[in-house]
Amino acid sequence: MKRDWELIGREVAYQGFFRLARYEVRHTLFEGGWSRPLRREIFERGHAAAVLPYDPEMDAVALIEQFRVGALEAAGGPWLLEFVAGIIEPGESPEEVVQREAIEEAGIEVTDLERVCEYLVSPGGTTETTTLFAGRTDLSAAGGVHGLDHENEDILVHVVDAADAIAMADSGRVNNAMGQIGLHWFARHRERLREAWRG
Repeated sequence: MKRDWELIGREVAYQGFFRLARYEVRHTLFEGGWSRPLRREIFERGHAAAVLPYDPEMDAVALIEQFRVGALEAAGGPWLLEFVAGIIEPGESPEEVVQREAIEEAGIEVTDLERVCEYLVSPGGTTETTTLFAGRTDLSAAGGVHGLDHENEDILVHVVDAADAIAMADSGRVNNAMGQIGLHWFARHRERLREAWRG
């Protein structure tokens, strides 16, 4: 069966801090023929990169906590535990983004980046992808409040024992996709990373 799709039209429905585009598309059907035209509003904000900073000497990770408007009605409230992350600007590589954001959001440097995966954040409603990494760091002096004032960032850094961070994903205390994907990957690769990155 040949799979195909056709873009019938696209227009910007809203442009502000983010952009909302209205698409009209059709696609081939599994049983043959073409679908009726689909009209969907899609959130477009670019693509992101994120990193889980891991200190193999302390066997600890850095998680950041910040206020998120999209979680206003979440059961645990709008302050979320997350990974260091940022939007990929034109001309930047995902690796450059996470190295820059680690300094801005957590006051730390990450090296020895290992790519975890690239995933679609929520393909039913947005074009955004996230490229996720684990990165080696020194957390012996990490902590405090960070972020860029001109971006209204108010970011608290937590140094968390690696086993406790994995348990936070299992319990739902870390309740965002990036954290869930990254910490479950980390649970499987922690010992290998610790052995490779120590000393």
